[in-house]
Amino acid sequence: MSGRRDYYHDPAAPKANSLVPGGSALVTDEAGRVLLQRRADSGNWALPGGTMDIGETLGQCIVREVKEETGLDIAITGLLGIYTDPQHVIAYADGEVRQEFNITYLGRVVGGGLAVSDESTEVRFIDPTEFDQIPIHDTVRLRLRHHAEHRDIPYLG
Repeated sequence: MSGRRDYYHDPAAPKANSLVPGGSALVTDEAGRVLLQRRADSGNWALPGGTMDIGETLGQCIVREVKEETGLDIAITGLLGIYTDPQHVIAYADGEVRQEFNITYLGRVVGGGLAVSDESTEVRFIDPTEFDQIPIHDTVRLRLRHHAEHRDIPYLG
């Protein structure tokens, strides 16, 4: 199943050899449910997002990635936080070991329709009361917790 493995504050983690700018979007609906996708590579539920392409801003990247991964068009409405913990590395099957570099924006749906991509097995809005019953990586749980705290300023970490 896995083309990637996340290590988080794990002394057995391999040493990072890559740093790639990327981001994700925390998008909610009118009921306060959060848009999540079940990743095909890990089985975990995660925020939609990805890495930047040359020639685009990070905001454009996030709008593009959310469309590709969920079928939804979004508008960026704010910044949840910056997540660059060197103790979170992602090891890929090809030998790349990437240090986390994720800027998480807030967003709202402005069009499109929910659709699964080749990167996910399921996409839906999930009520926060369900988060404890589904597999979510600790780093995504941190973002969900920051959102639930209704912080006045973005997380800078």
